[in-house]
Amino acid sequence: MNPDEPTPFEALRRIFHEPARLAILSALCAADRGLAFSELKDRCRLTDGNLNRHLAALHAEGVVRIEKKFVGLKPRTTIHLSKVGLRHFREYLDALEDVLRRARKAVPAERRRPAPAPGRPVPA
Repeated sequence: MNPDEPTPFEALRRIFHEPARLAILSALCAADRGLAFSELKDRCRLTDGNLNRHLAALHAEGVVRIEKKFVGLKPRTTIHLSKVGLRHFREYLDALEDVLRRARKAVPAERRRPAPAPGRPVPA
């Protein structure tokens, strides 16, 4: 590896590299019209406070757009993935895929285990 060449790890943006934020962004990628706060909270299995904290960080980076309005007399908060956020998240996923591919190749063949069938526990 060329020492002047950036490593794939440098492309792993910290704003995305957190399990709850990865879940939030994955859910928002599949929602063209955004998701209501309560729906996003349920999909990601987060508390109100935890989701609020992660959304604040994502919003500060321009990754998500938060829309607040009233529907009838009830307030509704809808979370949208911004165009910039989607582009940066795709770049992050590409970098993560590269890092994982390199790690898989680096594991000696005798230490590799076949992937478990979906829904089956990983053997110890």
